[in-house]
Amino acid sequence: MDVAEQFADRKIALVTGANKGIGRGAAEQLAALGMTVLIGARDTGRGAAAAAAVRAAGGDAHAVELDVTRASTVQQAAEWIEQRFGRLDVLINNASITGSGQVSPEDAVDQVPSTVKLDMVREVFETNVFGVIAVTNAMLPLLRRSAGARIVNVSSHAASLTLIGDPDGPFAGLLPSAAYSPSKTALSALTVQYANELRKDGILVNAVAPGYVDTDSNNHTGFLTVAQGAAVLVRLATVGDDGPTGGFFSEDGPLPW
Repeated sequence: MDVAEQFADRKIALVTGANKGIGRGAAEQLAALGMTVLIGARDTGRGAAAAAAVRAAGGDAHAVELDVTRASTVQQAAEWIEQRFGRLDVLINNASITGSGQVSPEDAVDQVPSTVKLDMVREVFETNVFGVIAVTNAMLPLLRRSAGARIVNVSSHAASLTLIGDPDGPFAGLLPSAAYSPSKTALSALTVQYANELRKDGILVNAVAPGYVDTDSNNHTGFLTVAQGAAVLVRLATVGDDGPTGGFFSEDGPLPW
């Protein structure tokens, strides 16, 4: 039996940055739905521990070393997936950095446009934008072998120019950002471009905003649980062939660009 036949009845999902936080939550939920989940992680030990925990809960999970900013690990991950599973059905581009470390958005004074350091902006875009391109392009040959592949790009409400630009809106209190927020806005634009290219192939590509989730990245100041935040990732990763593509969603529905 070849690899394609071995996994013919089970979808294969790769989640980047999945050893903790929202990515870990999405991996757990996808595994609970019966998918084989590949835990992408820069730290192989943490990735292995996360995969073991998913298996202990009854799911099928495997760790794969994947640093989205290192081309060698991206390519090696794609080769390993091809050899082990033969295809990929779901890609969740979750790996992301804030640039400011573990602080809440209102405390990220180092991202104010007039004083930001360009090295920080480059570092954030390297992970949050260029890393998504690198991983998506490496995995596309495998996704094209799926009967109905899905790509989910994990964004943020801060990506919405409509919401962030409203001086009377719910995000008016956030400090201006030249790094994290613009990187997520760029990710939105990238999502639409991939959706336009891949629509003819039946590959649906969407961006999602999990909301303010209690994770390490905000020093656990978020008010949503990881499971709540991950729900919208899973929903868009499992939409039917008549589902949306080129959209931007929260768990409550479509978001403005």
